[in-house]
Amino acid sequence: MRQIFLDTETTGLYHAQGHRVIEIAAVELINRRPTKQHFHYYLNPDREIDQGAQEVHGISLEFLQDKPRFADIAHELIAFIADSELIMHNAPFDVGFLNRELGLIDQKPVESIAAKITDTLKIAKEMRPGQRNSLDALCRHFGIDNSRRTLHGALLDAELLAEVYMAMTRGQNSLMMDLDKPNIASSGAAPQISQPLFVKLANEAELSAHDSYLASLAKSGNCLWTTLELAPVIETPPVESLSVELTLTESQSAQ
Repeated sequence: MRQIFLDTETTGLYHAQGHRVIEIAAVELINRRPTKQHFHYYLNPDREIDQGAQEVHGISLEFLQDKPRFADIAHELIAFIADSELIMHNAPFDVGFLNRELGLIDQKPVESIAAKITDTLKIAKEMRPGQRNSLDALCRHFGIDNSRRTLHGALLDAELLAEVYMAMTRGQNSLMMDLDKPNIASSGAAPQISQPLFVKLANEAELSAHDSYLASLAKSGNCLWTTLELAPVIETPPVESLSVELTLTESQSAQ
C-alpha cells in the first residue's frame, strides 16, 4: 500500500480569493514504512503574501522570486501522488488549493489523480472529541518530537504528519483480515505448526528486575499485578478425590 503525506503553505487562507500555493511537500510510505522518497518545492505565486500567513510560515515574497511556478512542477507532482492514498491534515484546505492550481493549467482535480484521500484531522476529532487536534497538539499527545517546528514548513509538517498518522493507526495491521484465506477455526481443521515453539523462561536477573519494576509501580499507586499476587488462592480438590466422592455417592444411592 502506497501512502503519500502532503502539506502546503499558501499566500493566504482562501483560494477562492485568488491565494496561491507557495510551498508543497509530500513524503512516501509503502506498507507503513518510509521510503525516503519525497517531493518538495517552493513556488513563486506571482502575488503578495498576506502578513498573517507570512507570520505563520515565515516565507517572504523576496525569497520566492527565483522559484518555479506551480505549472513548472505540476506534472512531477501528479506523477508522485498518482494512484496513492493521499493523507493530509485538514484535507479540504489543501485539496481546495491544489485543485485551484491544477484547474488554472487545465489538469484533473486531486480526487481524480489519487486513489483515496484521507483527512487526519477528521480521524483525530473522532478519536479525541472536544480536544485540540492541531498537528502540534497531536505531536504532544503521542510523544512525537516537534521541537524543530518553530514555524510551519510543508516538508517538516508532512514528515510529522506521517509519524502522527502511524501513532493514531498503530495496530491496524494486526486487525486486518485476509478474506481470501480460509478460516481454519470454522473449517474444523487443526492448525499446522511448521516450526516447534520455543519458550524461553526468565532468568534470576530478569525476575529481580521485574519485581523492582512492580515495586516502583506500587509506590505511585495501586499495582494490579501485586494485588492479584496477594489475593487468597481457593484450592480445589484434585481430580482423583472428586471421582472417589462421586463413586461413593453412587454406591450409597444404589443401597
